[in-house]
Amino acid sequence: MTQQTAIEAIATIGIDLGKNTFHLIGMDARGKIVLRRKIARGQLQSCLANVPVCLIGLEACTGAHHVGRQLAALGHDVRLLPARYVKPFLKGHKNDYRDAEAIAEAAQRPTMQPVPLKSAEQLDLQALHRVRSRRIGQRTAIINQIRGFLLERGIPVHQGPAGLREALPSLLAQRTDVLSPRMIHLLEDLAADWRQLDERIAAITRDIAALARQDAGCQRLMGIPGVGVITASAMVAAVGTGAAFAKGRDFAAWLGLVPKQISTGDRTILGGLSKRGNRYLRTLFVSGAQALLRYPGRWQNHCFGRWVMTAAARLHRNVLAAALANKLARMAWSVLFRRCGYEAEFATRTA
Repeated sequence: MTQQTAIEAIATIGIDLGKNTFHLIGMDARGKIVLRRKIARGQLQSCLANVPVCLIGLEACTGAHHVGRQLAALGHDVRLLPARYVKPFLKGHKNDYRDAEAIAEAAQRPTMQPVPLKSAEQLDLQALHRVRSRRIGQRTAIINQIRGFLLERGIPVHQGPAGLREALPSLLAQRTDVLSPRMIHLLEDLAADWRQLDERIAAITRDIAALARQDAGCQRLMGIPGVGVITASAMVAAVGTGAAFAKGRDFAAWLGLVPKQISTGDRTILGGLSKRGNRYLRTLFVSGAQALLRYPGRWQNHCFGRWVMTAAARLHRNVLAAALANKLARMAWSVLFRRCGYEAEFATRTA
């Protein structure tokens, strides 16, 4: 078989992505390998430009969305697959060509649920959320370190950042009997880092809010109780229009807001939350549910208030928060996918 004949016979291509080089495996309609090639990153488009339109599988990893958009622009059917879906197809010892072969095999399975390609705007919004989350973690670490240093000198502070922020200036000015000048200087430096992180987090939050105001999907999502600008923008960045899911239950299951199932035969065993999928987005929905549960007097103002009051009598507070987060996620998917505003009466009929 000549090289040109082999290229024309390609039906599926698996690509193992690397930083500088890609490994390609091409298969014909019968699954026989007809192409095996290693190319540089810059040669990918020119290499596949003359290949007939076919199915191309990629592993969902860093840079995969950019490459996927380039290949989709050439007319190919691009499927991004999670790494855990590809691993069962890996044969023998691991190398780059076998990885590409496993990707090609997995891409052909009709039951595989691919990862939707993200647009450049979604990736920008996702990057803002990741930077904001990292800086919040750095701020929490600084706060905990300040508390630890003070407690080592026998100075406990009330729980919460607000209490520490309020008490820290007076402690540094008055407790010179137990705090050495060196420790006071160190705590002042940590407090300055804290203030700087507060400013950076606030700036990123403003950028996210500005982008959310320009997106119709975010605006519709923010009409749902417990869903603010951060949750709405994070959901749009993660799932786009939600078209990857057939229904709201699938989205909630992907988020890990359903019980872990261990079943065999006629026995169905349900455990704790599966906690799969996007951990950051799941945390935001649970936080929104906890915020709603904090004010029982306002439950009756929400469309699901009757359900919450009934469930609160029989469920632990944490279980109730997870169940409410599941309900909020399903509502959010419906609003995003159907491109309609939040309707309290409709939610009451379907709750």
